[in-house]
Amino acid sequence: MGFRKENKSIITAIAKKEFLHILHDPRTLTILFIMPILQLVMFGYALKMEIQEVKIGIVDYANTNESRHLIEQFKGSPFFVPFFYDGPLSEMDELFKSRSANLVMIIPEDFDKQLQRNREIPLSFTIDASDANAATAIRNYCNQVIVDFNQTYNRQLPLPFDITSSILYNPDTKSTYFFVPGIIALLLIMISALLTSITITREKETGTMEQILVSPVKSHQIILGKVLPYIFLAILIALVILLTGIFLFKVPFRGNALLLFILSTLYIITALSIGLMISTVAKTQQVAMMVAMIITLLPTIMLSGFIFPIASMPKLLQYLSYIIPARYYLHIVRGIILKGSTFLDLSQPTLFLGVISAILLIVSIRKFSSNLEK
Repeated sequence: MGFRKENKSIITAIAKKEFLHILHDPRTLTILFIMPILQLVMFGYALKMEIQEVKIGIVDYANTNESRHLIEQFKGSPFFVPFFYDGPLSEMDELFKSRSANLVMIIPEDFDKQLQRNREIPLSFTIDASDANAATAIRNYCNQVIVDFNQTYNRQLPLPFDITSSILYNPDTKSTYFFVPGIIALLLIMISALLTSITITREKETGTMEQILVSPVKSHQIILGKVLPYIFLAILIALVILLTGIFLFKVPFRGNALLLFILSTLYIITALSIGLMISTVAKTQQVAMMVAMIITLLPTIMLSGFIFPIASMPKLLQYLSYIIPARYYLHIVRGIILKGSTFLDLSQPTLFLGVISAILLIVSIRKFSSNLEK
């Protein structure tokens, strides 16, 4: 009993020392609180799949009430910024080269007559597809405007059946709802691994690690004492990021907060384990920072499904993504926040994340302990 109490007091003393060091270290405080908020705001506003302003050049050869009504439909859309183009069609490429237009719509001279005879609208659209994703979005926007226009002018034949659609969890199709939970996953693994690797490497760099080792302190006590403050601080960071996303970006929260807390703690332990492994390799804080950024930032962005769908990747990268912890946490955090998923719904990604966490934690502690004892 006395041994346990002594063990606990040693770990508490090391954790308290680490907390005091954090409070008196402006660089660590910056990494902890200012950097996550800045990155969340930048990512939240910059990572948007919606195109806000589609510059559309209009060539209206018909100049009839019907063509003017169609143009008004585009003007009334929140996505389009129409302007009239009266130059020769042979020089239309200059509009795209100078980025004056993303799209050109040509309305033929007999537009109203063809409209009365045919169910399909006889229009010509030329889209700048140098950005394939943007071109696809622009085409979808145009289709929606045409469908609305058709409702007014082409109701002669009824459809054979009714088509109704419902958009669940994100009815406004805001990409921010998709990206903000992903940013939580990115920042948690990056900052947790970064801080753990830096704090232990700093002890090596300043020579205080040798002083700790000559004292009657076990390696597991050093590890726990160093890691516990960052588990607490990482959870605090996750809370700050989540509240910022909810209040600043209006991201809905539909799930269980306690479940998110528990599974986020598991993810944080994974990130801290990565930081411990980095600290066994890095000799300086600069090297630790660089390695932590490379190991956490790039795989999380490229291979976890944060931005790019895993199913669209080559098979080799799909297999490689199975070892990326953020892949599973993204399922968890998006499921809880956006869908209100339960533990049973998330049992598979939780199991995978738990296995990865256990492996990384065991390997990192053993590697770190053997390093200390050398």
